[in-house]
Amino acid sequence: MTKIALLGAGGKMGVRLATNIVRSNYELIPVEVSDEGRQRLHDALGLTCSSLDTALAAADVVILAIPDRSIGKVAHEIINKVKSGTAIIMLDAAAPHAGELPERADISYFVTHPCHPPVFNDETTPDAKADFFGGTSAKQHIVCALMQGPDEHYTLCEAIARVFYGPVMRSHRCTVEHIAIMEPALSETVAITLCLAIKEATDEAVRRGVPEQAATDFVLGHIAIGLSIAFGVNPGGKFSDGALHAIALAKPEIFRDGWLERIFNPAAVKQSVIDICNPKAA
Repeated sequence: MTKIALLGAGGKMGVRLATNIVRSNYELIPVEVSDEGRQRLHDALGLTCSSLDTALAAADVVILAIPDRSIGKVAHEIINKVKSGTAIIMLDAAAPHAGELPERADISYFVTHPCHPPVFNDETTPDAKADFFGGTSAKQHIVCALMQGPDEHYTLCEAIARVFYGPVMRSHRCTVEHIAIMEPALSETVAITLCLAIKEATDEAVRRGVPEQAATDFVLGHIAIGLSIAFGVNPGGKFSDGALHAIALAKPEIFRDGWLERIFNPAAVKQSVIDICNPKAA
């Protein structure tokens, strides 16, 4: 049985992962440094944590369910304590892409991240409809990358990721750089920023007298149509002539020329993940 040491098992993400792993055929060895986290894990799953050294000595796979800014520090602390052939799984590409990981040729580094349940889905149960994050009831896709190590470790770690992010639909094999482009550049720098901009615009409509619920219902419905057309989910759909005219007038007002190159330039992506891992330097 594959033994998995889960560092940060008592954090919010750690408990999510632990909940799914304990239902699987893998042996979970939880590790948590905080008293609050240990209590949270015990209350949620009845689990007792192991010491770090005990967990690392036994583990075939180590999952770092800890903040990005701590990944480099923790990785350097544990690198000489893990067995040769151990696979270390990280849940975000920031620290790996920022160069925060220590060198050791006889271990594997694997990065995986959830796509989260898609906007357009076939969920029908109340629990699944309310599971916006994924990993509980709603189905989601995931992305995975083997930064270093043998290909059989990709197979092993992807299978584990399918368990702790489950239920999983598609699993996409990417590079670490691909995942860093998708987060933070695509998903946070662009998509979530635009989500907040839409909310600010909705608040402005309300400030100008539009009833709040009417404005919210109106914009959320139009977002669904817009996304379905833009991403080809609605093959027969197309924007009206009036919408196309408004878009042509709006884009130069809202976006500066060259914004895509500035955000997705490799140097900009690298600096973004460096800032995430070292917030004081940002």
